[in-house]
Amino acid sequence: MLAPQARALLNAGLFQLGWFSCVMGGPLIATLVAPLILVLHLTIVVPAHQRMRELRWLIGFTALGMVVDGSLSLAGGYTLPAQASDGITTWLPLPVWMWWLWPLFASTIHHALSWLWQRPWLAAVGGAVSAPLSYYGGAQLAGIGLADWLLPVQALIWAGLCLGITRLHPGRSTT
Repeated sequence: MLAPQARALLNAGLFQLGWFSCVMGGPLIATLVAPLILVLHLTIVVPAHQRMRELRWLIGFTALGMVVDGSLSLAGGYTLPAQASDGITTWLPLPVWMWWLWPLFASTIHHALSWLWQRPWLAAVGGAVSAPLSYYGGAQLAGIGLADWLLPVQALIWAGLCLGITRLHPGRSTT
């Protein structure tokens, strides 16, 4: 079994690998790599007695992400290039690789980012700054256009989301 710090570092590295695989690899690579990363996360990072709780957390956070990003997409927040569609999930408001980013991020909440939830205002500011930067960077790399209003709205959403996480998860680490 890895030491807690090693599991947190592995978790952060797996998230970054997943983020770049999704953004740069598109729907096929995302659909191959993201589930593999999540399985590695559940089997190596998460202690065995907490795996079902973590899996429920990942599923719930993914559902939240579908509502948040799906709503923003339907409101015109994203302009997708023609090649963004994977040909299979064209009925979704966003490409499938964008959906995979939500469980990947959720995998860091109890692990690599567990220290953050003890500091509510730092979490809120961190969410308000880092999430829009992540969306902007991902959009630039994937050729997705963002509406002028989207990043400020993302800042508000993620500040509130991270502040909410501090209420649900006040620093309880599983690593």
